[in-house]
Amino acid sequence: MNKAIYIATSEENSGKSIVTLGLMSMLIGRTAKVGYFRPIVEDFEEGELDNHIDTVINHFGLDISFHDAYAIKKSKLIKKKNKGKLGEVIDLIIEKYKQLEEQFDFVLVEGTSFIGEGAVIEMDMNVLIAKNLGIPAIIVGSGVNKTLDELVDGMCLAYDSFKQKDVEVLAVIGNKVESQNIELVTSGLKKNLPDGVLINAIPMIPSLKNTTIQEIVKALDAKVLFGESYLNNQISSFSVGAMQLRNYLNHLKEDGLVITPGDRADIILGALQANESKNYPSISGIVLTGNIIPEDTILKLIEGLSPVVPVIAVKEGTYVISNKIGDIKPKIYANNKQKIQISIDTFEKYVDLDSLTEKFIKFEVEGMTPKMFQYNLVKRAKQHRKHIVLPEGNDDRILIAAARLYLMDVVDITILGNTKQIISKSAELGLDIDFTKVNLINPRKDNNYDDYVNTYYELRKEKKMTLEIAKDLMEDGSYFGTMMVYKGHADGMVSGAAHTTQHTILPALQFIKTKPNSSVVSSIFFMCLEDRVSIFGDCAINPNPTAEQLAEIAISSADSSLAFGIEPKVAMLSYSSGSSGKGNEVDKVREATEIVKSKRPDLKIEGPIQYDAAVDLEVGQSKMPNSEVAGHASVLVFPDLNTGNNTYKAVQRETGALAIGPMLQGLNKPVNDLSRGCTVDDIINTVVITAIQAQGL
Repeated sequence: MNKAIYIATSEENSGKSIVTLGLMSMLIGRTAKVGYFRPIVEDFEEGELDNHIDTVINHFGLDISFHDAYAIKKSKLIKKKNKGKLGEVIDLIIEKYKQLEEQFDFVLVEGTSFIGEGAVIEMDMNVLIAKNLGIPAIIVGSGVNKTLDELVDGMCLAYDSFKQKDVEVLAVIGNKVESQNIELVTSGLKKNLPDGVLINAIPMIPSLKNTTIQEIVKALDAKVLFGESYLNNQISSFSVGAMQLRNYLNHLKEDGLVITPGDRADIILGALQANESKNYPSISGIVLTGNIIPEDTILKLIEGLSPVVPVIAVKEGTYVISNKIGDIKPKIYANNKQKIQISIDTFEKYVDLDSLTEKFIKFEVEGMTPKMFQYNLVKRAKQHRKHIVLPEGNDDRILIAAARLYLMDVVDITILGNTKQIISKSAELGLDIDFTKVNLINPRKDNNYDDYVNTYYELRKEKKMTLEIAKDLMEDGSYFGTMMVYKGHADGMVSGAAHTTQHTILPALQFIKTKPNSSVVSSIFFMCLEDRVSIFGDCAINPNPTAEQLAEIAISSADSSLAFGIEPKVAMLSYSSGSSGKGNEVDKVREATEIVKSKRPDLKIEGPIQYDAAVDLEVGQSKMPNSEVAGHASVLVFPDLNTGNNTYKAVQRETGALAIGPMLQGLNKPVNDLSRGCTVDDIINTVVITAIQAQGL
């Protein structure tokens, strides 16, 4: 069963609370443990609570703290966005959501409310959040003050916004629709949306649109004089008591609110008496304006009445208060059990719960966003902590990356180089590293140096290795670091920031060697594109692999894909798709594809296939309509190094994609190479994937 649903709207006052409450009630009845999460909340003062969260947690008795139920306030989000740090916000939202996902069987995620500053960015934010959490959405739209076309067009636009970012929309709900237009709205939406989308419409419920006395108290900072037990009284209308009582009594309406200056004892007492009379409507409450409290004798008289409707006092004048009350938007509070139950009953009456539940069960996430992928990498690396050696301690980027890894507390680190110089350089760079916890080794002065030299000599003496050469080589960071991995003194090595690929890989090939079932060492890059993570191989090692080697690269890349949580759909790339192309290079790809199919019939693979047909659904369906891979490829295997290396760099530079890697495949223990143009983030990401590789050994 899908683990979560995202409730989204594209406008203020859509009434999505009725959907939240209805869904929560449905889920609690069908799922063991349900959580609730609001990624972004409106600002609230210290000591206050977000009303949405407070209502859901308290009414349904959820086992979740208030602060765990949201990620960030809107004002802080806006500041982060203005500073270009939106990525940090998404990281925080993912982290807090994942914590809830681990605790609960299902998490109901409620989107933003489009109130106040920042409303213009909220639609895009909701789409971005749902995409990065990898969860489907339900879209809610309001029919208030809209024609049928306006409602349908608005909801279709919202639907398109989510679908364009590959967020699946399970249902669309038209809310606050006039009862007589329910069928008209549902049929209008069905005509304009795909068949697979569940369509429902909920009518306007008068009692839900009524403001309560409690909301007025909160909005106007009013003082409650009487009737505190009846603050949930709903207000159907309001009127100002400024005329003589005999005339004002004719203006009273059922559940109406009386607004009058605090010195109008006649209106106050007359309204309270009319509330008790069978000949006049019942009122919901009285608002006393002008910062005037009635005289003690009047208060004593009111106090003797039982029961009494709420009587509240405000500071401002009658005209101002009347306008403010008219602007208050009704909400649902945790203690307003009547409104909550009406919301739940209405949702259950007008929404097809069985069909919605079935959609939850059948939904499966396809693909993974870069942010979620990186979050999962760090989380997995922390689960079984590994020890990674960095042999290039003379490189500033290595030291900065080591400092960040230390603060992340994700791996144990050893840095090789001149110990004094490393400590001095770290201080110059202002790095926060505790060198009692980050291990520093000068290879020549290390206690293991002689043992490493002798081990290397014994392993390579048949290749005309001498002790003198072994001593020289073991002073080199790449050789010493690789020997640490070979001996089990480290779990993996990351190098190449200041050295060639050959310098990094040669020691590993000499004594770590390839796995028993591998004849070739290859590489992959995790290409973190805007909306998905794809795997590119081989883009760093093999210049011109044979068909057999290409098949092995494809199998290794598919296994790596699966190991890192990405379903492998393998595209064997060439300059033609299917059986149309001819020539040695396309024949090689065709042969390699057949080898993979014979060795691993469990893999979804297509080849030869062109890049556009592999990744673009429309092109893929056009060129290869019966393929499971065309348009959906997650693993792209290039026919040679020239093509692969140029393509990954072109994609990286032109799209701004993050390329994590290369990660080497086929070695007995993990050793990974960096580009000499790598960034600090590249180093950190490579260390993390090396640690995860080490967990699988």
